[in-house]
Amino acid sequence: MGWVESIQKALDYIEEHLIDDLTIENISSQANASAFHFQRTFTILTDISVGEYIRRRRLTLAAQELVSTNGKVIDVAYKYGYDTPEAFSKAFRRQHGIPPSEARKYMGKLTFYERLVIQVLLKGAEPMKYNIVERDSFRVVGIKREFSLENEENLIGIPKLWDEVNSGGTSNRLGKLNNGRIKGLLGICVDSPEDERNSIDYWVATEYDGSVPKDYSGLTIPASKWVVFEVNGPMPEAMQKVWKHIFSEWFPASGHEHAGTPEMEVYVEDDASAANYYSEIWIPIKR
Repeated sequence: MGWVESIQKALDYIEEHLIDDLTIENISSQANASAFHFQRTFTILTDISVGEYIRRRRLTLAAQELVSTNGKVIDVAYKYGYDTPEAFSKAFRRQHGIPPSEARKYMGKLTFYERLVIQVLLKGAEPMKYNIVERDSFRVVGIKREFSLENEENLIGIPKLWDEVNSGGTSNRLGKLNNGRIKGLLGICVDSPEDERNSIDYWVATEYDGSVPKDYSGLTIPASKWVVFEVNGPMPEAMQKVWKHIFSEWFPASGHEHAGTPEMEVYVEDDASAANYYSEIWIPIKR
């Protein structure tokens, strides 16, 4: 099954089970991907999280049901996953701008979100600069945090971790330790094994050959075939733009598959807000 087909299969699964107890593990398994990689790909392609998409679709169907049937508001609330009428009313008002009772009376303008369908547009207007590198395993040192994938906690926690690293001097200390081939700081995502809880380890690290210094942890990056994409421009916009191109254009056209091992963002030690700021995205692919 191809990359596009696997993502669409997961989207179809969401639609078929909108009133069921959906989990990111069940959804991602439809795409033959880990929970983290599916969540990350989905957010890059759509600019919203999996959880937010599910909420929008459920509230869309709930509104349609209120308008077209005589069902009780409380029954509709329970059907679409809300434990109390109050929670349903709050979420409904946030999306539609009016309470459920007014939707039934055809008052106000409702906000409907249609189901997603994956479409790949191979424009080629902005050529992507990349090269393929094969490396033996290497070591990095740094700090790691475990983030749950439930309720997209990782999407909230990782930017906060970077704020701590940059404001507390950790980035400067790690920069001085760097003695490997990859220069700069690394942001590394490591999936938990399938038999462990639904979480990832996220590292802020640097390539380092030597004993692990005090107050830091060490990680071995496995031997891999990497696609190294150039990123030029101020952060975070330039990085986000290249990630989107990778998953919406490069992967579908290239025929390559993600290896499922850690991927990395590489940040050099210059001003990240500069117009000519250079960084990289390293993605492992199957050999």
